Amino acid sequence: MDNPVRKVTYLQYAIIVFFVTGGICIAMNDFRIHNSRENSRLTAGKTAANVSGPIVPIPLDIELDARKVALGNRLYHDKRLSRDDSISCASCHDLEKGGTDQAKYSTGVKNVIGGINSPTTFNSGFNFVQFWDGRAKDLAEQASGPVHNPVEMRSNWKEVIPKLRKDPLYMKDFAKIYPDNITPENIVDAIAVFEMSLITPNSRFDKFLRGDRGALSDQEIEGYRIFKEYGCVSCHQGVNIGGNMYQTIGIMEDYFQHRPLTDADLGRYNVTKLVNNKFQFKVPTLRNIAITYPYLHDGSANTMEDVLNIMWNSQLGRLPTSEESNNIILFLDTLTGEYKGNSLKDSIFACFDCMKEEK
Repeated sequence: MDNPVRKVTYLQYAIIVFFVTGGICIAMNDFRIHNSRENSRLTAGKTAANVSGPIVPIPLDIELDARKVALGNRLYHDKRLSRDDSISCASCHDLEKGGTDQAKYSTGVKNVIGGINSPTTFNSGFNFVQFWDGRAKDLAEQASGPVHNPVEMRSNWKEVIPKLRKDPLYMKDFAKIYPDNITPENIVDAIAVFEMSLITPNSRFDKFLRGDRGALSDQEIEGYRIFKEYGCVSCHQGVNIGGNMYQTIGIMEDYFQHRPLTDADLGRYNVTKLVNNKFQFKVPTLRNIAITYPYLHDGSANTMEDVLNIMWNSQLGRLPTSEESNNIILFLDTLTGEYKGNSLKDSIFACFDCMKEEK
């Protein structure tokens, strides 16, 4: 005799699979439609691998204007973009800390604490939108946000540009690239191109995808298998292993049941004012996850174990074994790539001599 409870369970799973699959198709279509110009250039790297599957390797090289990269690097590390010359882009997105500040919330001008976790700038050019709530369509639009944010740099272009124009080197370098020299549009363009250069290829997992089967251990390969089988790959796929769709946090369980809501918790709703967008966020990249802690938009998960437990309960509704969880964490640890030929775990790379430029 059939078990009616089991029938309902199967039906529930069928519905979940239907909507998850449909959500992926919609998100991927949205990604194709909204993919910005710089993202298209990024994926046209010289050495993109010919592999199939839900995740593809980061190209080993991309073609960008070296002059803009160098100029954007200086601007990225220049504290004069803030009102009191105390905060730069690098203050919250430190390249020696995985493109983050490894803090729950970042500190802005006058030591004001923000209300959302700073995502990594590494590989940010692969994201289909910028910011957790997707309010910026590309990196150039994103670069303007912190300058004007009262909790971050608390400034504006009328304050910033005169300071930059007093720098002879800036005047010279801008003139070589931009006929109209220092303008808001040119500042954010240079920063955006620099951020497009912040790719971290050649992780052990990328080597594995390119055919080096010895790059991963049996446990790490098993972790990748479970990652796919249990549905993690439904949201974390593509070249950035995330960053190409929105997802609601708390599908299977109310994520916010143990604390009061904040404005930042409303996510995409803050942009669209559509009820269906409440608690939706851009899915974060898992690239370099081992060094971009703490995790989630509210920085509430301090370790990969913590964030994985939240995902099991809130997003997947599963209870894996400790061995399965451990294997997934081992797999996630293989996603740490290289910047300028050096592993991000080593933190020994130079930031284009940025400190010399500041002096």
